[in-house]
Amino acid sequence: MDLTDADLVARVIVDDDQHAFGELVRRHQSSVRGLLRQLTRTDIALADDLAQEAFLRAYKNIRRFRGEAKFSTWLYRIAYNCFREEARRRKELVGIDEAQWQSRLDPQTTDPGLRHDLMHALSLLPLHERTAVLLCCRNGLSHEEAARVLDIPLGTVKTNVLRGREKLKRALTAWGTN
Repeated sequence: MDLTDADLVARVIVDDDQHAFGELVRRHQSSVRGLLRQLTRTDIALADDLAQEAFLRAYKNIRRFRGEAKFSTWLYRIAYNCFREEARRRKELVGIDEAQWQSRLDPQTTDPGLRHDLMHALSLLPLHERTAVLLCCRNGLSHEEAARVLDIPLGTVKTNVLRGREKLKRALTAWGTN
């Protein structure tokens, strides 16, 4: 019998079941790390550090999870906050490492040239648009869920996704990738 995220969260809260939390980590670590890698412009080491910090914070604060949103939405919010704190601390966003671009595997894009162009085009989007596009288009969150993660109005998320997608389409068309 497969347990839901809510079942696992309950086990962590009620029984301090570390195995249940381990299952939550296994279920969500790939998507959290993927989001953070995109936000850090594929600085793999930084993204992995931020993901680890996000899961530590989630474990420490799991009793604050109210179940009003999906566990993954709550977790993305924590990860995004970790990223924002690190960006403020550094007062800059990390640059692009072309070797990491080349080695990045995105299961949704099989053509390495297209994958590279898409990753590069994403990196050129303003952070607010890139984040909204990643949450909604790559991670499958609804606009409402993304608004919760980003703590911004629903209309702003919709606008950021629309503008970001339009810019991506223009960039990929201009590069002859469409």
